[in-house]
Amino acid sequence: MISYLPIGKKAGGLLLLKKDYIGIEFKNENIFGGLQMRHIGLHQSLGIELVEIGDGRVTATMPVDERTRQPYGYLHGGASVALAETAASVGTAALIDLEKEVCFGLEINANHVRPKRGGLVTAIAEAVHRGKTTMVWDIRIKDEENRLICISRCTVAIVPKELPSQE
Repeated sequence: MISYLPIGKKAGGLLLLKKDYIGIEFKNENIFGGLQMRHIGLHQSLGIELVEIGDGRVTATMPVDERTRQPYGYLHGGASVALAETAASVGTAALIDLEKEVCFGLEINANHVRPKRGGLVTAIAEAVHRGKTTMVWDIRIKDEENRLICISRCTVAIVPKELPSQE
């Protein structure tokens, strides 16, 4: 899967989505939050794929397999939290001016309400607060039968990007 989605209210960038890569392109530079994005990251290690990015809404999937299970064979809570924060962070990045700002996960909580042994989980993240310095996201992770697996809330900080020294 390769697709480009317009993102960034002010920056006019494009979000590049490939199966093994998430990056944001501006003026022939691949950046994510002001940093060069490598092809390998937590999202790739866990098999997270972005399905849709809208205005204040992100959908992402993650397999429940050997990469995301805890030692007893069930979906690891930390993998669910990583999926939730990935969706919230990408959603925030799509709403800010990435030439001037960068975003970081500030706080996250999660309630794991149903176990899962295999298959695919889908996170739907929705912005519930869009401030100048923070955004708060509600993330619901569900299975293939639309049963709730995890509910999470993530606060993402928005800070001015540090510009490189001109020395």
